[in-house]
Amino acid sequence: FWNGSATESQERFPVSTGLCMTLHPSLRQRWNGSKGGIIMCGIVGYTGTQNAAPILLEGLKKLEYRGYDSAGIAVVQDNHISVSKVTGRIAGLAEKTDDGKLLPGMTGIGHTRWATHGAPTEPNAHPHTSNNGRFAVVHNGIIENYMDLREELTRKGYHFESETDTEIVVHLI
Repeated sequence: FWNGSATESQERFPVSTGLCMTLHPSLRQRWNGSKGGIIMCGIVGYTGTQNAAPILLEGLKKLEYRGYDSAGIAVVQDNHISVSKVTGRIAGLAEKTDDGKLLPGMTGIGHTRWATHGAPTEPNAHPHTSNNGRFAVVHNGIIENYMDLREELTRKGYHFESETDTEIVVHLI
């Protein structure tokens, strides 16, 4: 999302939550043994009149059954994006953000990640932000040519904080 001001659509549609999931063909046989289902990441978003972070955390908790290795949220307030990420459980993210109170703002995105590119670390957890801090991105799926794109962006002066394929997206915007 973008750290700009509220739009007319926010006023007409005060609550917007979403879930998006994809599964790359190479991962279709990967199973979560304890739950008996396919392992996928989860995305949740919110924009409205309430503090977004607690709502995002609640949404992420509802996605825990999918399996994941890290989680994060990004919230925008006063044209500034604040991000918090953890490895491990969403309970750790809730603790780190004091149940979302430390990330004020009424628009945000959250993500649970199952590592495909890069180890399960905080820098590799989503959301990823642009070098200028104006954009935050979460993504599910695999970007097959991300190494070529990463090399091109590095030559152009972009700095990467993670080992993930997703981070290239925020620099391409």
